[in-house]
Amino acid sequence: MADMAAYAVEAFNTAKQSENKMHDDSVAKRFGFAGGLVPGVEVLAYMVHQPVARWGRAFLERGLIEARFIKPVYDGEIAEVKAEEVGDGLSLAVISKGELCATGSASLPASVPDVALADYRDVPPIVVRPPVGAESFALGSWLGAAPRAWPGQAATAYLAEIRERDPIYAEQRFGHPGMLQRVMNRLLVDNVVLGPWIHVGSRMQLLSAIAESDEITARGRVVANYEKKGHRFVEIDALVVANGTRPLAHCHHVAIYQPREQVA
Repeated sequence: MADMAAYAVEAFNTAKQSENKMHDDSVAKRFGFAGGLVPGVEVLAYMVHQPVARWGRAFLERGLIEARFIKPVYDGEIAEVKAEEVGDGLSLAVISKGELCATGSASLPASVPDVALADYRDVPPIVVRPPVGAESFALGSWLGAAPRAWPGQAATAYLAEIRERDPIYAEQRFGHPGMLQRVMNRLLVDNVVLGPWIHVGSRMQLLSAIAESDEITARGRVVANYEKKGHRFVEIDALVVANGTRPLAHCHHVAIYQPREQVA
């Protein structure tokens, strides 16, 4: 076993103006946090740096990464991504303000797993989103997301937002895998009008490198919906697809869509 050099990022809350007010300082404090949360999808994007440093282009084409978000990362604080080689893979951890904020792992399968596009129903997002409630995210229901793309300067701006410094994206015109996590979030927000909510974990098996010109959508199915410690959780199994035809990643997304508010 060996440690890789730690990767330090000045965390940036990309979602201060988003519909999810868990990224707003005043709202987040009502739920017991010190301020607005840096989105989990961005923390995962920070974590991607280490396996790409280890395996390069091969990881972008078929890598597997898992992450669990334990404590918040806050805007302007240093997030240090540590990686330790364990067997054929990496153990990952994110430390900020002296606290363990996320754990995870990454590996490089020998080949691209076989995932069938036809197994994932292509449905549009809801035209008129209902407010979040007890009936939201019914078990077995299919979810769609509006397409997203990061062409040209948008891709450059995205890399700046996640503070990514690896030259592979600019030099080889690849999209960053963190983009896929943003699209996974759209499976929630494109279908229900949510209050403050929290992304708590992800598993992402990459199936193809992202081209900078790709238009990306997600096809998801609700595989779990439950209450735990006063929070309401949803788990989504999804395929992220480029241009309606090319699978980019098989993802499992876990979120608290109705968090328990702190009692004053």
